[in-house]
Amino acid sequence: MRLESFGREQPVADYDKPEHALSVVRKPIPHDSSRLQVQGLAPYIDDLPEPAGCLHLAIGGAPKAAGKLLSLDLSAVQAYPGVIAVITARDVPGRNDISPVAGDEPAFAESGIFFHQQPLFAVAAETRDTARRAARLAKVEIAATAPLVTVADAIAADSMVQPDYAFTRGKPAEAIAASPHRLEGQFHIGGQEHFYLEGQIAMAIPGEGQDIHVISSTQHPTEIQHVVARVLGLPDHAVVAEVRRMGGGFGGKESQATQWAAIAALAARKTGRPCKLRLDRDDDMAVTGKRHDFRVDYAVGFEADGAIRGISTIYNARAGCSLDLTSGVVDRTMFHADNSYWLPECDIRSRRLKTNTVSNTAFRGFGGPQGMLGMERIIDAIAWATGRDPLDIRKANLYAQGRDVTPYGQHVADNIILPLVETLEQTSEYRRRRREIEAFNASSPILKRGIALTPVKFGISFTLSHLNQAGALVHVYQDGSVMLNHGGTEMGQGLFLKVAQVVAEEFGVGIERVKITATRTDKVPNTAPTAASAGSDLNGMASRNAARVIKERLTAFAAEIYGVDPARVRFRNGMVFVGDFSLPFGELTKKAVLARISLSSTGFYRTPDITWDRAKATGNPFYYFAYGACCSEAEIDTMTGENRVSRVDILHDVGRSLNPAIDIGQIEGGFVQGMGWLTTEELVYDAEGRLRTHAPSTYKIPVASDIPADFRVALWDGYNSRETIYASKAVGEPPVMLAIAVFSALADACEAAVKGAGVRLHAPATPEAVLRAVQGW
Repeated sequence: MRLESFGREQPVADYDKPEHALSVVRKPIPHDSSRLQVQGLAPYIDDLPEPAGCLHLAIGGAPKAAGKLLSLDLSAVQAYPGVIAVITARDVPGRNDISPVAGDEPAFAESGIFFHQQPLFAVAAETRDTARRAARLAKVEIAATAPLVTVADAIAADSMVQPDYAFTRGKPAEAIAASPHRLEGQFHIGGQEHFYLEGQIAMAIPGEGQDIHVISSTQHPTEIQHVVARVLGLPDHAVVAEVRRMGGGFGGKESQATQWAAIAALAARKTGRPCKLRLDRDDDMAVTGKRHDFRVDYAVGFEADGAIRGISTIYNARAGCSLDLTSGVVDRTMFHADNSYWLPECDIRSRRLKTNTVSNTAFRGFGGPQGMLGMERIIDAIAWATGRDPLDIRKANLYAQGRDVTPYGQHVADNIILPLVETLEQTSEYRRRRREIEAFNASSPILKRGIALTPVKFGISFTLSHLNQAGALVHVYQDGSVMLNHGGTEMGQGLFLKVAQVVAEEFGVGIERVKITATRTDKVPNTAPTAASAGSDLNGMASRNAARVIKERLTAFAAEIYGVDPARVRFRNGMVFVGDFSLPFGELTKKAVLARISLSSTGFYRTPDITWDRAKATGNPFYYFAYGACCSEAEIDTMTGENRVSRVDILHDVGRSLNPAIDIGQIEGGFVQGMGWLTTEELVYDAEGRLRTHAPSTYKIPVASDIPADFRVALWDGYNSRETIYASKAVGEPPVMLAIAVFSALADACEAAVKGAGVRLHAPATPEAVLRAVQGW
């Protein structure tokens, strides 16, 4: 891998501190847990010492995907040696509802059965093995009905979790009809399993009175607190939710962690003992939601040069059995159905389809990847129809001055996509390699190569506006050490380290002086989930605001006791400079404590200037956009469908990076995860609604050998024109969409094989899918 930096000279914003003035921020500091993780010493929930008397839970699920629960005989389960309690819907003292929004998802099924393995009961036993064995003894009688499994099933039955929704500009049907060239088609996009290394897990510990402490592997502690309180019939203040770190989340622990936390809390409430629930990998994959899969129907009209004149798309999403987060996910699919392109007249529609499968949920990119992939598939189809280079079609349609308003009415004010794409076009030697690939394909009847360069424009902010807020709590102790807490959660992405760097920079101390602590709802309340790539933007600002309150108190105190103007008090390198005098930071904090100066503060931040009127389908839902581009080269075997990616060049925009080492890791990891979604990871349900790919033996995530041998990552040398923490940009989700270049490169290779006969390659591009595409199955 080669790391470089490309871009144009940019003016430095007022809030962008000069590089030489920074000692902690923008430094490639290793992840705070990295040493512990490689030694196996970083404690996750299953590593924590179990409290005395801790019980272990197992789930009993429905053997059918649809129908009515007629009877549930748990007598043999209860009688099994070592079983302490069996928990069902009848044990819920509050509301049997673990849904994030719609009130349509019970912790335990009561009468209706909506998906295969839907939880019916839980077993609390002295050991996990005992609980799992006992759960198999349940006698379940269901009046089964034919399940709706696929998108086509749900469309035929008109089965929806939410009404259809659309963005429309102009008269797209007329524009398409009047265009000199027209295409229409259908494209299938598969879902994706989160496959976090640490599965779903929660431990509930009873406290004084009705209080309960829940340690959960969750991206949203406040949601855990709220849902557990709802299920137990308690006020929120009776529940404390805590998470120190997750072994991966990727969106799968935003709303989906609540069910297991609530069940653990119910068991603890019933037994009066601590209870731990850890899902087995097979069960985890069967009963937790995935990335939404889609069928995209499209029609497009365009000029001879490929410029789009009108477009109509319908994104048919399989939501699963309940709403969960589908509203926001599919809305974001629509927000990104333009990707980086000006669509003068457009109709972007979505259908949110209800099926008898587990409810699909958030996944890194939150619907955006599916919207972009649909658009890029259309761009490729236009290129094949016109015989032009797909990159030329892309450049002809990119947003530019005078054509820079999205289909939902937001002005793309910070547009850098064309110079970024053109820079990567040069540094990746795209044109030369395109010529070489064409020559290779002309002489190779079996192996075919393809290349693609695709852009990314990803909006940053929660589209549910009230989530764009964060809180923090900072303590400075008398020795000058700092304790930091905020509402963000750490799932391996480096958020805790980045925020600690911000606080260390504010106080002018080394990173080792800042203690990172677990996220807890009794320290920072009413937090948003760590999602939407907004963790550093929100929590970094809130933590800096808290630190600044303390710093201002210390500044005023130092100015007073040493008789200088506050403007002459500076903090850096572990020292405080007061005019011409200096003293260690810890010495000043000790003096402040003796002088009864408060060294503790909360901080708060809410994202400004964002608006969204969903009813009118217009507004500015995003504070800014993050950009990137990827050039990928791939090769296929037309006899077997086997394929490989040989080279990848990435140029990505992170503004002024808070931590280049962490950001590069996020770009690499996000790209590989996206590549897995589009090449090897295939979810297969049978006609009965059972997930057949529910373990590593049948579900293939990328491995080390799948990573391209020639993998080049560069950061765009720019800054964020909006006021963000040290002019940085979000980096968590956008890199996933860089992998669309891999899919387009494989499609390009398939096009070389069929020679204009039309490529019907659907995602994921497994060997079977590639073989079907080149052989016209």
